[in-house]
Amino acid sequence: MPASTVRKRSRSRITGVAALAVGASLLLAACGSTEDTAGAGSGGTGKVGVILPLLTSPFWQSYNDYVPRMATAQGVEALKTVNSNSDPAQQITDIDNELNQGVKGLVVAPLDSAAIEGGLGQAERKGVPVVAVDVAPDKGKVAMVVRADNAAYGEKACDYLGQHVTGGKVVQIMGDLASVNGRDRSEAFRSCVTKKYPGLKILEIPAKWESDTAASRLDTLLNAHPDIKGIYLQAGGVYLAPTLQTLKAKNMLTTAGHEGHIVIVSNDGIPQELDAIRTGRIDATVSQPADAYAKYGMYYIKAAMRGRTFKPGPTDHDSTIVELPGGILEDQLPAPLVTKDNVDDPKLWGNTLR
Repeated sequence: MPASTVRKRSRSRITGVAALAVGASLLLAACGSTEDTAGAGSGGTGKVGVILPLLTSPFWQSYNDYVPRMATAQGVEALKTVNSNSDPAQQITDIDNELNQGVKGLVVAPLDSAAIEGGLGQAERKGVPVVAVDVAPDKGKVAMVVRADNAAYGEKACDYLGQHVTGGKVVQIMGDLASVNGRDRSEAFRSCVTKKYPGLKILEIPAKWESDTAASRLDTLLNAHPDIKGIYLQAGGVYLAPTLQTLKAKNMLTTAGHEGHIVIVSNDGIPQELDAIRTGRIDATVSQPADAYAKYGMYYIKAAMRGRTFKPGPTDHDSTIVELPGGILEDQLPAPLVTKDNVDDPKLWGNTLR
């Protein structure tokens, strides 16, 4: 990815090792990294609360399905997941409720990067470690953020559209800009287009991860700009179906290779996107690793409950731990671009659910 779009982060070789063994126990091996913090944590035992942002997206439904399986594999006693239903205030209440149940660890997918600070503060006061999944907090203490590089999502979408649309109007259907994910994807896409593909004109739809908002605003935009040539969906889980339905209703849904086809790049990697690539309704997606989010969320919360800490650098699972502003650590997991050339790859999590 272009270095200009990535935050400058110091990266040092990780000391020690933490390798993930999917089994009944967590094993430590010689590649990766941990430092033991004496006297911290709960010895790796105790109940863990898992809080979801929403369950209206196939992506989060898949993550929800993976959680109990990965918890069992890691030997983590995870409680039944809690759905915050797209409400940041409810998510803080959910955290408080889990803490009142005496959990020893929390795995949370924040809805709002700023608002989550209140919940993180509650957990810190009770000495309960937190692992954030998918979204990094702006402030607050977390043991680790498990996430893919969201700026890279925007860059990959930009490059694909730039290479397949010779010029003209492209739409960016954005996520919630209160989330660092929405900001990173939007800014990276915009910056990449400006620098590398000046022949493209970006039209933007702030959709806040809401399918109805995406559909209605896309409909309005297509009325005003029927010559749109490309669309970037920042979340296929919530935007894919309404986008395809809107295009179909306007007789604008033409498959790849045919005249009038609108090039569509998405994010998530859900089975529905992979099917849409196979049939030519969309062209590409970035596979956001729902399985690895659950796997490493459980891994890091168990490590945190044992008092282990990590340092920036490469891991033993093809990712890199980076340091965010405020000293927050983030394990940036791989998220490959999927096209018709690799859509049937059995390693893609969206194919393992079939």
